[in-house]
Amino acid sequence: MAGSAGNLSLGGRTNVRIVVVGDPGTGKSSLIVTAAAEAFPGNVPPVLPPTRLPADFYPDRVPLTIIDTSSSYNSIGKLFEELKHADAVVLTYACDRPETLDRLSTFWLPELRRLEVKVPVIVVGCKLDLRDDNQQVSLEQVMSPIMQQFREIETCIECSAVNQIQVPEVFYYAQKAVLHPTAPLFDQETQTLKPRCVRALKRIFILCDHDRDGALSDAELNDFQVKCFNAPLQPSEIVGVKRVVQEKLPEGVNSRGLTLTGFLFLHALFIEKGRLETTWTVLRKFGYDNDIKLRDDLFPVSFKRAPDQSVELTIEAVEFLKGIFNLFDIDGDGALRPAELDDLFSTSPESPWGEAPYKDAAEKTALDGLSLDGFLSEWALMTLLDPACTLANLIYIGYVGDPASALRITRRRRLDRKKQQSERSVFQCFVFGPKNAGKSALLNSFLGRPFSENYSPTISDRYTVNVVDQLGGGKKTLILREIPEDGVKTLLSNKESLAACDIAIFVHDSSDESSWRKATELLLEVASHGEDSGFEVPCLIVAAKDDLDPYPLAIQDSTRVSQDMGIDAPIPVSMKLGDFNSIFRRIISAAEHPNLSIPETEAGRNRKHYHQLVNRSLMFVSVAIVGLAAYRVYAARKSASG
Repeated sequence: MAGSAGNLSLGGRTNVRIVVVGDPGTGKSSLIVTAAAEAFPGNVPPVLPPTRLPADFYPDRVPLTIIDTSSSYNSIGKLFEELKHADAVVLTYACDRPETLDRLSTFWLPELRRLEVKVPVIVVGCKLDLRDDNQQVSLEQVMSPIMQQFREIETCIECSAVNQIQVPEVFYYAQKAVLHPTAPLFDQETQTLKPRCVRALKRIFILCDHDRDGALSDAELNDFQVKCFNAPLQPSEIVGVKRVVQEKLPEGVNSRGLTLTGFLFLHALFIEKGRLETTWTVLRKFGYDNDIKLRDDLFPVSFKRAPDQSVELTIEAVEFLKGIFNLFDIDGDGALRPAELDDLFSTSPESPWGEAPYKDAAEKTALDGLSLDGFLSEWALMTLLDPACTLANLIYIGYVGDPASALRITRRRRLDRKKQQSERSVFQCFVFGPKNAGKSALLNSFLGRPFSENYSPTISDRYTVNVVDQLGGGKKTLILREIPEDGVKTLLSNKESLAACDIAIFVHDSSDESSWRKATELLLEVASHGEDSGFEVPCLIVAAKDDLDPYPLAIQDSTRVSQDMGIDAPIPVSMKLGDFNSIFRRIISAAEHPNLSIPETEAGRNRKHYHQLVNRSLMFVSVAIVGLAAYRVYAARKSASG
């Protein structure tokens, strides 16, 4: 199982830029000229102009541009500038001058780190022909401690331009380090494949295991070889591959063929033997880029949409996810435990739900598992916030349908308002309110978490998502986005900030008059912003902590504000007592009718009244103009007949 990269895209590279640096007199220019001319030069200028090696110089058929540099103080700025644009660095020392070798670790390598030059480094000992014959220390002994300290060193090599020893190999290794880099695949310190590489190879193994028996049969191995390297394996070669694996790793082969363990072992073996191009060829043939993620061009779906449109999973995608859920629910308990979820995403570059906003955003079981509703809720949240990430992860975990069939863009909410009905399956609710009003308790109760008396202020936006059963049957997904009080000003500084909001709720502590005042101020701010931006949203007021006595004027104040702004009276709830008053169903119901529950400010009413007057005036003028025109036609005809 091997082959060359051939005409693969090689990570999209059309040229490799190599910058040669090192102390003065270490042989930089002679090395470059000898490589290009295939002969040692008589006279070499102090610094060469950029040198180009054509595409047919090396097997990968990618041209090289080699940049010579000066180490003089006056040229240091230009040197640093060239390093910033390097794809790889060739760092030279002179074999006959030990002090230049010492300078690698005392100056050059630390300097490259200081400049944040994060590219492969090839260390080259030049002037091998001048080295003292009495020096018995091997290159490995000399370089091993340096390579341990500076992991960016890809390889070390000694050469002689005069005797033309290993000169072409220098730039071959430099090119290879760029086209087939070690760092994304292999951890030099632990001598193991890196996690992302393992995940990609596991996905490739599963795709090639057509009969899903957990092993690659001889026929499947041969299909894999043809796909990646355009050449079949001979039966004796297949036997040889399996023998190598079985001798080193008995569990790598079973009666059905090469197991996943054996497949991974083979690639680790290729890399250890310096045959990185083999593993890179496989990865690139299956669409992976240098970051070991699927290339963007494999996701040709456009998510271009208006600000008040959202993206949802289609029925096809939901059915696929239900099947995947059942497949990975190994113990059949109706939930995916952390280990099962990790296994499900083991063919993605990483688990997409390990960090905020997805971590702990859905309801968990007592054993920290995700039910099917919780699982689909997480997908709905990710699709709303990052549809490209959803599409990529669907493909990573095995979705083989047309990518365009997995997601759909919803109708504009502005059009929903005209039709007085929303067809969305997923609604996003912004949760506003002052500090200590009960916002977080509301979000926690939405996920079935027990009430806690401990107050911990939310300092950044937080999301929770769950499925809400409707009274008439059916289900909708509700996403609650808690906006901290301190974050409201920043949110509303963006004109389109309410475009993604299907409904807003304003939570206040019903026992605290100052909490009520602040909540109504926030309501006024949001309503004004909606009127100014054209993205008005339905709003509900939630009177939290209903287990406490209301402040004296609570009923009068709430009635006045509700009537003035044209929205429903506050909905009383008590998270402590578990009295939710159907709040989540009410939120969904209000979101489904985006033409209702929209608050109106005094400024908004005045603006609407003004527009009505203008429209009436324009209508009157239009009628008058039409009447005048008709009269003139009539008068002209009468005059003509007279």
